[in-house]
Amino acid sequence: MSEVVLDRGDVQLRGTATGAGPTVLLLHAGGEERGVWAPVAAVLNQRGLRTFAFDLRGHGESSGEATSLQAIAEDVTAMIRYEPGPVVVVGASLGGLAAIGATASPGAVRRVAGLILVDVVPTSDSARARAWLDERGLRDEHGELVEDIFEHSAELLRAASTIEVPILLVRAGPTSPIADGDVDRFRGVCPALAIELIPESGHLIAHDAPDQLARLIGDRATAWLRPNE
Repeated sequence: MSEVVLDRGDVQLRGTATGAGPTVLLLHAGGEERGVWAPVAAVLNQRGLRTFAFDLRGHGESSGEATSLQAIAEDVTAMIRYEPGPVVVVGASLGGLAAIGATASPGAVRRVAGLILVDVVPTSDSARARAWLDERGLRDEHGELVEDIFEHSAELLRAASTIEVPILLVRAGPTSPIADGDVDRFRGVCPALAIELIPESGHLIAHDAPDQLARLIGDRATAWLRPNE
């Protein structure tokens, strides 16, 4: 295990790397910290994959404030560029939205082998999503960021349509803030989108079903990073 500090000028991002082999970058949901990935990382490490998990800005041990999705996406681009080889990017909720922006950016596109989105799509039914956020007090805690995300959702969908690497969407069960129509809209711009379902999990799958999520990530990451095995 090694600890990393990525200096972004306005903020410092703290991360933890474990294992050896091709790299999987793990991005947590809003309101969480990188430690939520520890059970998933342990399984991936056993499968010969290196994992890298950062606290997003304004979360955990990273400094700054989480008020702009664009700033977080630029942070993720820097995380991707920190790695010497290709990476698979895994993003849950907020981390997934930032991953879409980063994967579509010129600075990262050649370094990403695949993208795994954990119960998140570029645009969602705002009423359903807002209700989910309100139930958990997240709009009170991250109100400026939430409004920024909703305001730029159309831009994020356009960015997603330009991504050329394979994408897997891992969906949660019926309590998820993501509706079927949201997924259909995403598939409309990404026809090759692959989908897996963990029906017994809530939105925060890394917390609710880490072993099942780790299996799905491990299978895809191995196929994308070691295509000849």
